[in-house]
Amino acid sequence: MELKLVDSKEELQQILDLQEVNHVDHVPSNIRDKEGFVTVKHNIDLLVKMNNAVPQVIAVDDGKVIAYALVMLKDFKNLIPVLVPMYSTFDDLTYENTKLTVLNYYVMGQVCVDKPYRGSGVFHALYQKHKSVFSQKYDLCLTEVSTSNPRSMRAHLNVGFKILKTYKDATDEWNILSWDWS
Repeated sequence: MELKLVDSKEELQQILDLQEVNHVDHVPSNIRDKEGFVTVKHNIDLLVKMNNAVPQVIAVDDGKVIAYALVMLKDFKNLIPVLVPMYSTFDDLTYENTKLTVLNYYVMGQVCVDKPYRGSGVFHALYQKHKSVFSQKYDLCLTEVSTSNPRSMRAHLNVGFKILKTYKDATDEWNILSWDWS
């Protein structure tokens, strides 16, 4: 397995393929707690824009994308309507007595590991790659995880994320998490 930054449109399409299989709409409810799921659906045009702004982190095995962890810059906050409430919540939050709006952060836009590779350290390795590539430029990595996704919550807390806030929107109840790189 190799951890790398996306360098082709084919790799972006493989991200979408993996996302589709693991989307909440396609994971039976009796498996979600154990295996996790992703909530947001991207499209190729958006992924190309995101990757042009900041290279995306992937894990590749034998030429196939087996995991990804997407960087979502603040500039993209209005491009995915379901994420607007999260960004609006960020505008009202502080981290260690500093408004998030003045901190330099990006959002973990989504992280997913293909089923055969789960539990093998790939999730943690993706985040370590993020830290090694982006920690010199950003103070925090933020994300939100559904409270109904305990596998993802445990994995994020094990990496080093801390819960900043729990809130509900029209779609779910969410934990906003931060990972301090300063």
